[in-house]
Amino acid sequence: MNPETKMMLTLPVEGMTCASCVLRVEKALKGVSGVERAAVNLATERVQVSYDPSRVRLPDLAVAVERAGYTLTLPTETTGHTQDHRRNADEGLRREFLFGLTLAVPIIGVSMLSMSDDFPAWSSMSKDVVEKILMIATTLVMAVSGRRFFSAAWRLARHFSADMNTLVAVGTGTAYAYSASVVIFPQLFLSSVGTKNGLYFDTAAAIIVLILLGRVLEAKAKRRTAIAIEQLMKLQPAEAHVMRNGTEEDISVDAVGLGDVVIVRPGERIPVDGIVLSGASSVDESSLTGEGVPVEKTTGDTVLAGAINLQGSLEFRATAVGRETVIARMIKLVEEAQGSKAPIQALVDRVASVFVPIVMAIALLTFAGWYFVAGASFSSSAVNFIAVLIIACPCALGLATPTAIMVGTGLGASNGILVRNAASLERAQSITTVVFDKTGTLTEGKPFVERFVALGGHDGSNALQYIASAEQRSEHPLARAIVDYARLRSISLFEAVSFRSVGGFGVEARVGEQQVLVGNARMMKDSSVSMAGSEEILSRSFGDKGVSVYGAIGGKLAALIGIADRLKPSAKGAVAELKSMGIDVVMMSGDRAATARSIATQAGIDRVIADVLPQEKAERIKELRRGGSVVAMVGDGINDAAALAHADVGIALGSGTDIAIETADITLMRKDLLGVAEAVALSRATMKAIKQNLYWAFAYNVIGIPVAALGMLNPVVAAAAMAMSSVSVVSNSLRLRWKGIGNS
Repeated sequence: MNPETKMMLTLPVEGMTCASCVLRVEKALKGVSGVERAAVNLATERVQVSYDPSRVRLPDLAVAVERAGYTLTLPTETTGHTQDHRRNADEGLRREFLFGLTLAVPIIGVSMLSMSDDFPAWSSMSKDVVEKILMIATTLVMAVSGRRFFSAAWRLARHFSADMNTLVAVGTGTAYAYSASVVIFPQLFLSSVGTKNGLYFDTAAAIIVLILLGRVLEAKAKRRTAIAIEQLMKLQPAEAHVMRNGTEEDISVDAVGLGDVVIVRPGERIPVDGIVLSGASSVDESSLTGEGVPVEKTTGDTVLAGAINLQGSLEFRATAVGRETVIARMIKLVEEAQGSKAPIQALVDRVASVFVPIVMAIALLTFAGWYFVAGASFSSSAVNFIAVLIIACPCALGLATPTAIMVGTGLGASNGILVRNAASLERAQSITTVVFDKTGTLTEGKPFVERFVALGGHDGSNALQYIASAEQRSEHPLARAIVDYARLRSISLFEAVSFRSVGGFGVEARVGEQQVLVGNARMMKDSSVSMAGSEEILSRSFGDKGVSVYGAIGGKLAALIGIADRLKPSAKGAVAELKSMGIDVVMMSGDRAATARSIATQAGIDRVIADVLPQEKAERIKELRRGGSVVAMVGDGINDAAALAHADVGIALGSGTDIAIETADITLMRKDLLGVAEAVALSRATMKAIKQNLYWAFAYNVIGIPVAALGMLNPVVAAAAMAMSSVSVVSNSLRLRWKGIGNS
């Protein structure tokens, strides 16, 4: 499939209940020619479909899913309508449960009394009449509360398929059909002493109600796992104050266009991204970045949609609206991450693909073994058959991974950690080495000239004038530092001509009658500029800090310039935290070794890779990986794009609208480098929850099925255990949110 023609949609799917449902929906969609990928999330009941729109019509996808026994909702409705539909579905589930519960309680009570010796004392009706009443009440439970199971099982049966609904329908249907047959045709079911066999109306009703109870609790818990996206959506205000034709108008935020002038007053949320034109205020961006300290904003600063304006009024020009705002891109990323699959899910998929058929076979063998081999009664054999079917429902398996991924990615988003997909989250747990870029990552990224030494008989001001003139057309941070240094000293600059930037080395230009070179030592050597005598000056004037830039005028070395950058306040703590987690920390820089070592020492980093060109960074990352390390590269996401891409996990530092969420595996919305350690801790906690979920889900079935097959498990108890297993898996995932990052 051509990447340029590929489209991706996330669509709701109705009717899924377990891991085997997930496999069937995915298989159905992948069977449509032109569909590249389909990934179902049982917890959200949605599927991500990547397809070629020139080969696939959306109705074709819906038909394929319908043939598999499920319903795919196409994007003809608004998100709000879809959310309403989900709420209505949950409310319908609750009503079915309450209806079933209202009848099941008396069914169970009357059934127990009818089996006691005191039955004639409390009832004026005959036992036959009571049994007929029980049959009618149970029929209502099956028809109303149990209808969803039988309808789904029938749809699947028509396509020669089966899932959890099949297990429930067959199990409860067997108990009901047998009991109804005993009531309607009693002469066919007389025991050897002339009495009727036992009835299991209470078993059928109790199983339906208990499983619905599990579904109700599960739905409530699943809604809580999706709270992150709901909270992000609530950050977007409905209206904005916009200047139109010299007057202020209140319009829908959807109507704000690029370039519009927007006004935001104290206490209001910022409606769109923009650049401040006038005003000054403190802005709370914690809901976007996880950073609790308000940020001061004034003319020229960036403001983000969803942030809260705390004090003064701000007037800003809209630079991103609609789906292009940072908050909208965050929502999109979180939705995609929560809908993606972690590699560990492959184990569940393999089990789910054969689970239901194997369970059906085990249940049939259980019945045959008890009835034909052990000589048990038909009813006793049927009870054990039902218990196996009910205890084996693979709901917990289907929810084990996606619920933890949803909670983990949502927790990360609320703390300013955006995870691209589930695979990235899983890889991060295994990181053994973190490589930090220096400039703009470990440091503030605002270099300044710390020392300027003129050479070759040049006057300091004269040398600075030529060098700064050559640098003024460059956008490199070091060039800006030199130009700012000259302007602070009121040195006027010449017009530079024949300007040329040499990536990774420096610049060259003609200033007046002189050819000026400004760059690193390699550039000087390649240009045959003599470095004689510079080593002694370097040692005497710069010491361990070294020199960042060399300047040559007329082919001769004219100046050595020491440029420094301040370490970020959080850098030292972040490095210490990573080391305490057993992770090696490396700093990579294009600076010469002495300069890089100075910053690394301040940060507490022992290993330094210095004098590296931008295009060489990726190769250094690959060398570390070849050495057996699982490498995370931390950079700004733009200059370090190649290195980020070649790392096992690329971690980009986001800054305003310059956020690199389109390419990085993990994006840190805030400048605090402690987010790197938090991202690793989040991955470890999430994967721990997934492994716990899978362990208990597998253990539940491995233990439960043999116990049921041996006749040691009542079907009602099996139904309660099955329902609670799903709830326990979701609850265990929710512990991540309750305890926070790194505390699970």
